[in-house]
Amino acid sequence: MSEHSANPSSTATTTGGPRAVKAVIPAAGLATRFLPATKAVPKELLPVVDRPVLQYIVEEATEAGITDVLLITGRGKTSMVDHFDRRPDLEERLAKKPELLAAVKRTEDLAAIYTCRQPEQLGLGHAVGYAESHIGDQPFAVLLGDEFVKPTEPLLPAMLELQARTGGIVLAFFEVDPDETTRYGIASVAPAEAEFADIAEVVRVTGMVEKPEPEEAPSNLAVLGRYVLPGRIFDAIHRTEPGSGGEIQLTDAMEILRTEGVPVHAIVYRGTRYDTGMPLGYLQTVVQIAAERDDLGAEFREWLADFVNAGSSGGPRT
Repeated sequence: MSEHSANPSSTATTTGGPRAVKAVIPAAGLATRFLPATKAVPKELLPVVDRPVLQYIVEEATEAGITDVLLITGRGKTSMVDHFDRRPDLEERLAKKPELLAAVKRTEDLAAIYTCRQPEQLGLGHAVGYAESHIGDQPFAVLLGDEFVKPTEPLLPAMLELQARTGGIVLAFFEVDPDETTRYGIASVAPAEAEFADIAEVVRVTGMVEKPEPEEAPSNLAVLGRYVLPGRIFDAIHRTEPGSGGEIQLTDAMEILRTEGVPVHAIVYRGTRYDTGMPLGYLQTVVQIAAERDDLGAEFREWLADFVNAGSSGGPRT
């Protein structure tokens, strides 16, 4: 999990093409870093206090105006769809608990949820390719299923606005330490056109490489798990050869379009990003969000301070 101080504006007015209203969430992976917990429970449904990671991501999309969400799933992951389905039996039992009832019913009303099965996991580009029949030739967002941003520091609205103006590819970047470049897609950039200065901190992308060694990385700007893409990305995916790890990489498909003249821009995000893709980041996310909750924060922070101060003595009693 990384934190930055500023966040992009989402107040710009669309002046170009159609604004994306659909999102794709690739979520078919095995989540081996979390085994055995994820043997039966999808990683995307691991709770962050009292909401699963996936709900935070769908809420981020709907707050930005997305009304249609496609989950790319795999074996044993049907419970992800169930989370957004109606539960009349549960709602009946919660009739006298209005706050809990409202929380349960909220998941039903966030967006229209669809699903598509990816039989085998052959890379992010391969996963996104399964959305072609659902998306068609319209622009759409891709939100990775293991990271999200702080609701009060939104990122997606500015990305959707920028893509509507350019008609091209819009990415989100955040700064990483040089020794972390092997975990991310890394970009080389140039100053963006002045006309986009009202949207956010925008840069023009001049090249991308997947998971380079530190000495080969063109910058320390890493691709955050948010993309807004034109429909023509599907043709590029069809033409993409296996790359890093022998997989079809979305980064490589986007690079095909960039070399063919499709504009590629990015927003450098300086808000709070939660990364739940690895155990440490997941634990950090749970602790930070719990500490900031109005109903839990004060008591939890007090307990946490006592626990940390106790050191190796076994911590405070609960």
